Amino acid sequence: MTDEFQRRVEESLHKTENMGEMSDADAVGASGSPGCGDMIRMWLKFKEENGRRIIDRATFQSFGCETAIAAASLATELVRGKTPEEAASIPGAELAADLGPLPPTRIHCTQLVEDALRSALSGQETRTGPAPESLIGSLQESREERPLVFLDPEAGDGAD
Repeated sequence: MTDEFQRRVEESLHKTENMGEMSDADAVGASGSPGCGDMIRMWLKFKEENGRRIIDRATFQSFGCETAIAAASLATELVRGKTPEEAASIPGAELAADLGPLPPTRIHCTQLVEDALRSALSGQETRTGPAPESLIGSLQESREERPLVFLDPEAGDGAD
């Protein structure tokens, strides 16, 4: 990873927007692989404005690397004010364009974000009832007999 890319990711992480579940969401979508731990869930809330249905708010949860979190945060800001059709037409690379060119090993991060957004948009007309279960619950149910371990960010990474 280049120093410039890492700086942009870190900058985005310091101002992470729209992280967390949305209890009154109109649509929800998820993408990823619970088996390896990379997973993003995205919630959307719509409103009518000037006779158009637009995305009023988007939030996300992510179990993945810093790049996936930064890309999801940027995407939730980018889709605000767009119609579902406009949001669905945004390519994955554009969702995180503010991060700059992605290293080949990080391209999957924007694909996860794009897939979670498209998943939410494809079901947005039929979403009813209470908010979906949490991303943590989804991971715990699909862990295939492997324990789910949450790292304590205060404890460091053990590389000291």
